[in-house]
Amino acid sequence: MLEALTGTGLAASAGLNAYIPLLTMGLLSRFTGLIDLPSGWQWLSNGWVIAILIALLAVEFVADKVPVVDHVNDLVQTVVRPTAGGLVFSAGSSSETVTVTDPGTFFSSNQWVPIVTGVAIAFGVHAVKSAARPVINAGTAGIGAPVASTVEDVTSVVMSLVAIVLPVLVLLFLVGFALLLPWTLRRRRERKREREAARAAGYRV
Repeated sequence: MLEALTGTGLAASAGLNAYIPLLTMGLLSRFTGLIDLPSGWQWLSNGWVIAILIALLAVEFVADKVPVVDHVNDLVQTVVRPTAGGLVFSAGSSSETVTVTDPGTFFSSNQWVPIVTGVAIAFGVHAVKSAARPVINAGTAGIGAPVASTVEDVTSVVMSLVAIVLPVLVLLFLVGFALLLPWTLRRRRERKREREAARAAGYRV
């Protein structure tokens, strides 16, 4: 159960920002004893990998806070975030952490299952994020973009740490996500109706 929550939390974090959970795992494995990556994932703690992730995170950090650019970035990240989600779910759920001491039997017979699970979770979170951002930008004339992005980055950092140190709290995030989803879908429908009404009014003029 804890292994699944650890993987879920990391994959959800990747849905918000692909590089934060990867970097968190690499740094914690390299410099602390909070997580012991399995042999197949030791490359995450390599110095060069960490440096590359920091550079990619810097680009993502800036791009995601600029209106219009954030939409283009979300389109690109449609591939990157789910891929990262599959990686961190598989790596995190099979790692020994401060709360998981025997992850060896988790998904042991079907190695592809955690990767597919992580991809699905990260894609779901990414889809909600991508759907919510245009609503926020339109409602705030673009001013809300950097605020929303910062909140997402902070949530991704906290979620990554919680997933490793106290994975039970991941359940709180899942509840919040379930509450946010209906609101996002409703606002998207309202914006679509507003655009259609505006076009219809333009045709009548």
